[in-house]
Amino acid sequence: MATDEPPLPPPPRSASTTPLDNNHPNPPSPALPQAPIPLTPGPRASRLQEVYADRLRATLAKVSYANFASCYPTIAQNKPALLKSIQAQMVSILQDRCMREFDQILAQRDTVRKLNELEALVGRAARMGGEGEIDGREAPVPPHTLPPATIQAAHLAPYLASQQGQLNARLQNTQAENAALFAEIKAQREEAGRLLGLVERVLADVDGAGALLDGVVEDVVREGREVEKEMSKGE
Repeated sequence: MATDEPPLPPPPRSASTTPLDNNHPNPPSPALPQAPIPLTPGPRASRLQEVYADRLRATLAKVSYANFASCYPTIAQNKPALLKSIQAQMVSILQDRCMREFDQILAQRDTVRKLNELEALVGRAARMGGEGEIDGREAPVPPHTLPPATIQAAHLAPYLASQQGQLNARLQNTQAENAALFAEIKAQREEAGRLLGLVERVLADVDGAGALLDGVVEDVVREGREVEKEMSKGE
């Protein structure tokens, strides 16, 4: 007899019965996660909490009963016990609220874990420095022990090196231009000297020709005058 029940779904295949695709290699296994950083406050985190607690106590100590009574002298005179109770409650409430807010800030900023990471990093660096000394290598100088001038020079060294390279290139170009200008000026001076020598030789020739003509001109003038006299006598 037929029934209205829906057919049962096939049973799920197990991992052992799933067919393998030989065309695709097995995916690589994921990398192992790093060792978790403990959230228990380390030396730096503990010191931070201690410093905050000490500063908070020093601040709340200023809210003393004497200062409180100076603000409310009438209540201090008539109901001193009540005023002491109010002062103690206020200090306790402020201390609890400040500590809770400080703990919330530490949790939001993940301060404990980060300080523990810093602690581990410093310890690892110290161990590496010790290994370097054992191996005979010179231990690196901690940056915080260097003088400010050395740190500034280290930061400016790449920029200054690039600027020095540019200045050297510009200096070489300027020197090449100056050498070309010097050669051109030298050639012009030599040409001017050659032309000046030619002019001096021409002037010397003119002076020599003038000196030769001085005696000839006088003879010509004298002969001209004699010819004029003879012509005047003939008339």
